[in-house]
Amino acid sequence: WSKVTRSSYSSLAIKTDGTLWSWGYNGSGQLGLGNTTSYSSPKQVGALTTWLSIACGYAHTLATKTDGTLWSWGYNYNGQLGLNDRTPRSSPVQVGTLTNWSSIAGGNYHTIATKTDGTLWSWGYNNAQGVLGIGVINTNYSSPVQVGALTNWATVSSGGGHAAAIKTDGTLWAWGRNLYGCLGLGNATNYSSPKQVGTLTNWLSISCGYASNAARQFVGYQ
Repeated sequence: WSKVTRSSYSSLAIKTDGTLWSWGYNGSGQLGLGNTTSYSSPKQVGALTTWLSIACGYAHTLATKTDGTLWSWGYNYNGQLGLNDRTPRSSPVQVGTLTNWSSIAGGNYHTIATKTDGTLWSWGYNNAQGVLGIGVINTNYSSPVQVGALTNWATVSSGGGHAAAIKTDGTLWAWGRNLYGCLGLGNATNYSSPKQVGTLTNWLSISCGYASNAARQFVGYQ
């Protein structure tokens, strides 16, 4: 196995040969097997050997291929699949025609992603706290919407109602619902646009939970 991710009730994994596998609960077709049958052991998703990365939301799944294309399937009531509709899918469907998708993250009912050009994008359910990061609240989007105009976003993660990202300059940013102060900004205020967490420039990776975040820093030696 190469990469593994999980949602609340299902798991997906990519093998070193580039094949994609899934198992667990499949009520919304999030396993990508063309049905809504649940499985207690891994099942291969199609026959392709070009899968590169995967991410799970609550009941939807996203994946990139080695050609830079983005694919999605599963629950879609809030447009979180990015397919310009709200129809669920039980098999992978390509999101647009672009071939420059990079980092992907699934939230409860939304999706956050970066492209290789350093831009940041989001779509799906946009809660009252502005989890999509586009400066507005309570407006859902079923197609990718760019977050600001910056071109230095590197990697992203998303929790239940908040998100966090690292820029190429090593700074850490967060936005959305700030339950229990999970954004790391020293307060419990919600933000509908990205806010910098502290002033450090040595953040390497980020992972969001339901109401918490964890991040890793680079520590050099003198």
